Amino acid sequence: MQSRPSTWVVSPLSLSYPLLSLFILLIPTATQPAVALPLSTDSRWIVDETGRRVKLACVNWVSHLEQASLSDSRYIGLGLYGSISGIQVNNPSIIDLSLINAYQAVVSSLADNNIMVILDNHISTPGWCCGNFDGNGFFGDQYFNPDLWINGLTRMATMFRATPNVVGMSLRNELRGNKQNVNDWYRYMQKGAEAVHAANPEVLVIVSGLNYDKDFSFLLKRPINLTFTGKLVFEVHWYAFSDGPAWRTGNANQVCGQVVDNTMRKAGFVLDQGYPLFVSEFGVDLRGTNVNDNRYLNCFLGVAAELDLDWALWTLVGSYYLREGVIGLDEVYGIFNWNWCDARNSSFLDKISAIQSPFQGPGLAEVKRHKVIFHPSTGLCLIRKSLLEPLRLGPCTESESWSYTQQKTLTIKGTYFCLETEGLDKPAVLSIMCIDPTSKWEQISDSKMHLSSKLDNGMAVCLDIESSTNAIITSACKCLQRDNMCDPGSQWFKLVDSTISTGATTFGWFRSALDYLTRNAWKPTSLAVLA
Repeated sequence: MQSRPSTWVVSPLSLSYPLLSLFILLIPTATQPAVALPLSTDSRWIVDETGRRVKLACVNWVSHLEQASLSDSRYIGLGLYGSISGIQVNNPSIIDLSLINAYQAVVSSLADNNIMVILDNHISTPGWCCGNFDGNGFFGDQYFNPDLWINGLTRMATMFRATPNVVGMSLRNELRGNKQNVNDWYRYMQKGAEAVHAANPEVLVIVSGLNYDKDFSFLLKRPINLTFTGKLVFEVHWYAFSDGPAWRTGNANQVCGQVVDNTMRKAGFVLDQGYPLFVSEFGVDLRGTNVNDNRYLNCFLGVAAELDLDWALWTLVGSYYLREGVIGLDEVYGIFNWNWCDARNSSFLDKISAIQSPFQGPGLAEVKRHKVIFHPSTGLCLIRKSLLEPLRLGPCTESESWSYTQQKTLTIKGTYFCLETEGLDKPAVLSIMCIDPTSKWEQISDSKMHLSSKLDNGMAVCLDIESSTNAIITSACKCLQRDNMCDPGSQWFKLVDSTISTGATTFGWFRSALDYLTRNAWKPTSLAVLA
């Protein structure tokens, strides 16, 4: 099964076992060849032992937020009577395990079910993360002793050396605080990377940046210096709240353009330097009512598809035993609902399905490179059933193979047909008259996600969808600038490079993996034991 960026956090027995997370990698075995472990890197791609790309499409699982063991007395002391009852019913064998042994049991169960795992060193003192002044932010902080940290990384890398499904280790979550400095970053991150590789040369070594894992700009002047190759991956975090209320108070096109430019300038450039970039945390309020998150998500999905990024969603958990003093806190970013029995937002799972499988990469040249026209707001692509039916949105596995020519026409490869506008609020059509302005498409707006053409009268229109039918139409371009009350999501499209042939059913396996987690040994109530 394949993977995505997801973090499972386990609290330590001591500072030598810093708080950990697990990224669950969910690979669709029914639709992709078996992954030959271990994983390594080939330029900007992560590949298996045969050299075929493996896309990380993961979910973070936050584990225990308290120290000590999982014993009855510990839970009773915290007032978690309902929680201890659930553990006794569903997983009595782990009730008296130490946290590190419970962590091992989870990893072992996942490995037995062919689920890949990435270990993440999240924080040194158990608790909810993160803050500038929590003492866990940077090397030398109150709770962040670099020597103990390296010792802990070594012990964890050694512990899981015999578990091939542990495919990577993330060195540290969200470096931050007033002690941050570039020289110490190089000094300790290079030491940590070398320690992990020496203890377990098979795993990917995943390195975070500065400022809450948003900034690698210092690498432009000074590359990281390691003795090994083929294992280094950089990770970045990307949330709406990182930009305050900008997505709600600003114009979505302008904010998207600014945020994407900033992200590429500070982190995305590593792709051009020949390293994978793993968005190891992204996520939104899955209740669907957060305007800031909703607008950000459409922008993020467009970029994630265009760059074919590896990613990890925050988070799996529907609720916590205890978080920040609150018993049974509901996690609105969680894939599961509060009682862990159902998906919190099924439409969200459908929406991210298109970015779960790779669009391209080593070993995936099934057909010649082409474009698919991706609609981030729905997670669908532009398709046609026949020449007699209108163009509409549908699964990206059924997408046409498009080319975007120097003349700015969108043409179906191998045919004479191009995309054309027929009028305001009318369906877009296929035509063989591909020299008129009505068949020229400019990528406009700061977001670069509006596809705009001109009518015969010179009026600019943009590709859009008819909401009730998902039919492709052209309408007046909206939200291009200034207006902060306008949502351009219906008119946002991305031209995405692909070498994957259409027709294969390669999506929906993320939901299948979640079904595994509720169906197998780790039942919803027992999953919460690590949440």
